[in-house]
Amino acid sequence: MAEVVLFHHAHGLTEGVHRFADTLRQAGHTVHTPDLYDGRVFDDLAEGVEYAQSLGMATIVERGAAAVESLGPQLVFAGFSLGVVPAQHLAQNHKSATAALLLHSCLPIDAFGGAWPGSVPVQVHAMEEDPWFIDADLQAARTLVADSTDAKLFLYPGARHLFADDSLPDYDEATAGQVMRHAVGLLNAVDARQRKP
Repeated sequence: MAEVVLFHHAHGLTEGVHRFADTLRQAGHTVHTPDLYDGRVFDDLAEGVEYAQSLGMATIVERGAAAVESLGPQLVFAGFSLGVVPAQHLAQNHKSATAALLLHSCLPIDAFGGAWPGSVPVQVHAMEEDPWFIDADLQAARTLVADSTDAKLFLYPGARHLFADDSLPDYDEATAGQVMRHAVGLLNAVDARQRKP
C-alpha cells in the first residue's frame, strides 16, 4: 500500500475531503488528513481564503511539514487547491517523497527550490476553464510536465474549482470519479514500485 498525506483546501478539512481520503483507503492505501486550520471549517470560500491569508503561506507550509515529521519513510503528498502549497513543497524537498497528487492547483517549480525530482511522479488535475487555474497555475503545470520525466496534466471540461469535494457546490461526480481512478492508478504504481526487491 502507498502512504498518502492529503492536505485540505481553503474551506478547511471538510467532510468531502474526509470521504475522498476514505475512498483511497478503500482502494488499499493509508491516508493521513492533517488539519492546517486547527479545526476551523468555512462554508464560504472567500472567508477560508481570507483566513489562509491571515495565517500566511509560510505558516501553511510549516504546518504541513510538521504534520509529516512522525510518518513513514515513503510518502505520497497530495493536496486540494490551497493544500497543494504544502504538498508540492514536500514533494520537491522532503526525502520521503515517492509521488505527488496536485488537485485544482499547481505552483511554479522554482517556488520551492528549482527542478522537480526525477524520482517523484506527479499528477495535476483541474478543469480547463477554472478561473482559479487557467492562468498562472496552468502555465506552471505545463512547465512541470515539460520539465519532468513522469508528470501528467489532466484537464477536464468545465469551469468548476473544487469539483472533487462532494460536500461543496462545485462537486462534479463524473469528473471526480475520473480523478479518483487516475489517483488510485498512481498510488497502485507507487505501491508496486515499493514492493520490488
